[in-house]
Amino acid sequence: MDLEKQPQKPVVPAEPGAGIRASDADRDRIADILRDALAEGRLDAEEHAERIDAAYRAKTVGELEPLVQDLPAAQQRGGSGAYAYGPEAPAGPAENLIAVFSSSVRKGRWRVGRRTNAFSLFGSIEIDLTEALFEQRLTVINATSIFGSVEVRVPENISLRGSGTGFFGNFEVLTLESADPEAPVVVVNGYAVFGNVEAKPKRGRRVSDLHDRLRKHFR
Repeated sequence: MDLEKQPQKPVVPAEPGAGIRASDADRDRIADILRDALAEGRLDAEEHAERIDAAYRAKTVGELEPLVQDLPAAQQRGGSGAYAYGPEAPAGPAENLIAVFSSSVRKGRWRVGRRTNAFSLFGSIEIDLTEALFEQRLTVINATSIFGSVEVRVPENISLRGSGTGFFGNFEVLTLESADPEAPVVVVNGYAVFGNVEAKPKRGRRVSDLHDRLRKHFR
């Protein structure tokens, strides 16, 4: 008696380009989609922080795709593959501020990039955004303090959000939500180990005196 043949499962081809090593441009393009989702309220600050961290840890474009597959912007950029929106218009590199047994200060009129990494080890870092030029809506600051301090100061009427942890230290972000839909959004993520990370507004400094410059430089 012939044995009944069992149906075979169809072979699903791998997503084209899924195994290709991700470039900085690929990661930054995914970060752009996540930035827009945060600004639109599709992601909260905690979800955004988790996905941003995963994006910059991703090794291949296949690892990037799940981070945005539930967001409409990914579909609008042409297909489900993360590789599709990687190669075009790469963003600039992150600015790195490092203080090891020293201090680092960023203040005055300067152009703020999409990402700033601040690392303090037995040192202090001050990031003052009250006179800065924002060329994008969302700015992400990744702050790490180990036996040191990272202080971020922003204008009073922008949106300020953050997510982080203090291990025998202090991680504090004073959340702000601007009434102006075009106001910059600053997100501070990170952790403090026997140290301090603090982000809050600088009293008396408001976006209003920078508003014309912001409108001119936003793209």
